This record gives sequence, C-alpha cells and structure tokens, in this order.
Amino acid sequence: MCLSGRADETLLGVRIEAGPVWQTINGVQIPSTGGTRIDLTQFGKGPSLHFRLDANLKLSDRSELRALYAPLAIELDGTLSQAASFQGVTLSPGVPTTARYMFNSYRLTYRYRFIEGDRFCLWAGLTAKVRDAEVRLAQGSVKASKENIGFVPLLHLVAQHQLTERFALRMEIDALAAPQGRAEDIALLGVFGIHEKSNLYLGYRTIEGGADGAEVYTFAWLHFFSIGLSYRL
Repeated sequence: MCLSGRADETLLGVRIEAGPVWQTINGVQIPSTGGTRIDLTQFGKGPSLHFRLDANLKLSDRSELRALYAPLAIELDGTLSQAASFQGVTLSPGVPTTARYMFNSYRLTYRYRFIEGDRFCLWAGLTAKVRDAEVRLAQGSVKASKENIGFVPLLHLVAQHQLTERFALRMEIDALAAPQGRAEDIALLGVFGIHEKSNLYLGYRTIEGGADGAEVYTFAWLHFFSIGLSYRL
C-alpha cells in the first residue's frame, strides 16, 4: 500500500519542504499599456532559498484536507540594460538596481483517494489558493512596487506508485488555465519510508504561470530542488 494516504494513517500529518530555487523566465510589464516589458532574469537566475509547510487532516478512510503555506521571495541586484517605465516610475539603465519578486501562496485542498491498490494510489480534488504577490524595483531612493492579493481555484491531483516496501515515486499537481492566465505547481518526488510514521521526500518541483490583463502582465517559470520530511502524528 502507499507510504502515505493509507487507510491506517493517523489523524494528522505534517510535511516541511525546502531547497534552492532558480528562475528561468520572469517577465513583468506594469501597467500592461504604457509600461516597459522587464526581464527580471537579467538580474540573475539564482539560486535563492524556499520552503513550504503543509498539514493534512484525515476526514475519512479516503478523504482529507490539506492546508499549505508556501512563501517565496527572490531578491537580486543588477542593472537595467535600457530605461524602463514601471508603475509610472522611470528607471535608468546602468544604475545599481535591486529587483524583488515575492509570490506567497496559501492553499486549502480537499482531496479524495479514488484508487488505492497494492502499488498505486490516486487522489483528486480541488484547491482554493490565495496569492500574495509583489514586484519591486529600487534604484537608491527611486522605488516602485506593485502588490496583488487574489484568489485562484485550482484542480488538484496526486499519483503515487510503490516500487518497493520503502520507496515510491510521487507526482503532485495544483493547476488550472483560463483566458486571463494560468497557474501550475508540479512536483516529481521520490518518497523514502524512514520510520513507521515518517517519510523523506526528494525531487524536483516547478511553478509556472502568470496573467496578461488590462493592468498587469507577469509570467514566471521557477525551478525547485526540494528536500522534505513528513511526520504523522
């Protein structure tokens, strides 16, 4: 049976995940009309550090709630290659500039285990996500920032294949696409059973998406190397 999500699990489980994160795409244009398209990767691609914490509450043998807190902040120093207009502020090229990209995520998920076999388990559900985002550019006393707090509904899917008694491969997805934009959080993880109540997670996570609206254009693609530890209370 699956290392996590078993019918004999205890009531509450917690997991912490951390590691380095890189950005390969991070473009912003604020406002969408009149602003300058700025590539934040020109300040560097990383790595920065990230962590996330989630808790799973068992509702029945097959259903559970997940609460996730995933803060993220990338701050890099560099220079602009050309003059740029951001939030109505003009920024100069060749001047030391600090770029800060913040994307904190708070999520609540209901998921149900539709398949529970000897070696394969499948969960599906819905995630309610609240994003707390900010893009900030600063050149000495010249500063401009754009903050945004919004709600995003996501589809949720987890698939896990048990290869041995103590090792499994796991895929986790929170994602949805709409005309206004898209959001994808996808992880491919190895799960190692290290104790009857504890698992070690090791793998790759990617977050991609953004929005192209009347006020804001922003799209990013981030890559995470993740190490995690879970414990069932």
